[in-house]
Amino acid sequence: MEYLLYRTLIYLHVISVVASIGPFFILLPMMKKLRTASESVLPSYLDTFRFTVRLSKHSGHVLVGTGILLVLLGPWTWSTPWIIMTLVIMFCSLFFLARAFSPTLRKFAEDDADREWLVGKLNRTVWIYLILLLAMLWFMVVKPNLWM
Repeated sequence: MEYLLYRTLIYLHVISVVASIGPFFILLPMMKKLRTASESVLPSYLDTFRFTVRLSKHSGHVLVGTGILLVLLGPWTWSTPWIIMTLVIMFCSLFFLARAFSPTLRKFAEDDADREWLVGKLNRTVWIYLILLLAMLWFMVVKPNLWM
């Protein structure tokens, strides 16, 4: 029974990773469309961004919860190098996520908004966030033994 619970937690953990990272790849081709979208269509694209950020946040809650349970129930300890590095990157990404997307998305509604600059900023932000998430994923999959 314990084995089944642990495997189920791993499954939920992986699904939450997919839900946290995957939608951001959909945003990449949307950047070009954001630059040229009419004022009537622009809110739909911005809503897609907001939904993606919200989905990532909530998937992150499941990700953190299942990760904690996996450490508590599994063979790993909190002092394991790949877990420490994953946590460091996770805290950086949480800070980044909280400050990166919402303020930029709100600026699109301003009358004097420079859409080209805002889209460029969103593009950089998506790439930085993806790199952070993929770095965490790398640590979780490879489990490098950095200093032990």
